Amino acid sequence: MEILGGFTALQVGIALIAAVGAAFVRGLTGFGMAILLVPILALALSPVEAVLVGNGLSVLIGLTEVRRLMRQAERSAWVIGALCVIATPAGLFALAATSVDLARVVIAFIAFSAFVAVMLPRRSATQPGALATGGVGVLSGLMTGYAGMPGPPVVPYYVGRDLPRETAKASMLLVFTIAAAGGVASGTALGIMAWPLAALSAALLPAALLGNALGARASGAISDPVWRAAVGAILAGAAIAAIARLL
Repeated sequence: MEILGGFTALQVGIALIAAVGAAFVRGLTGFGMAILLVPILALALSPVEAVLVGNGLSVLIGLTEVRRLMRQAERSAWVIGALCVIATPAGLFALAATSVDLARVVIAFIAFSAFVAVMLPRRSATQPGALATGGVGVLSGLMTGYAGMPGPPVVPYYVGRDLPRETAKASMLLVFTIAAAGGVASGTALGIMAWPLAALSAALLPAALLGNALGARASGAISDPVWRAAVGAILAGAAIAAIARLL
């Protein structure tokens, strides 16, 4: 049975379950929704559809809490987010210009590097200089276009510093909301963000809000060391998945 402009009930059901789980991780750690959601959606949808639905959902859930994110996030999030959007097309071009094997090596290396960076001793809370901040924004954009993964450069930038947990989470989520908005805008401009994909993103929002709320509640109940360990575990899982795909 087809619903939502052509998607089957099974596809929508898989997407709903994935949205709850991925959003729970988002609420818990401040990132990870795309890392978990897009591969699962790709089991039921085409890869392009999965990415666009994931981006649409990220924008919608980000808009529901944008005031809090803007209030709590570090100013650097705006710079990183803007540079991410600007650099994303270059990442797409690089992906098209390289072989699949090389792309997998690069993705695995960056995912593993992010895990190592988070596990290192925390740095000062002082915001890094313009060069480092700009580099994170550009690299995040390249990774967004190259692998649909803006997180690996961004997470160590915030979690690796001695920032309050809420500041780190809000900063990461603001960056990812901006990056997702750029992805939706690009898909719309290219004519591939069809209305059924937008409708599916909207239909998944209640499930994602539930998962996000449960994750945020769990985050408030754990200590900072446990939270940072959870961040490291998610990054480790992403790195292992990337290496496994490489092998």
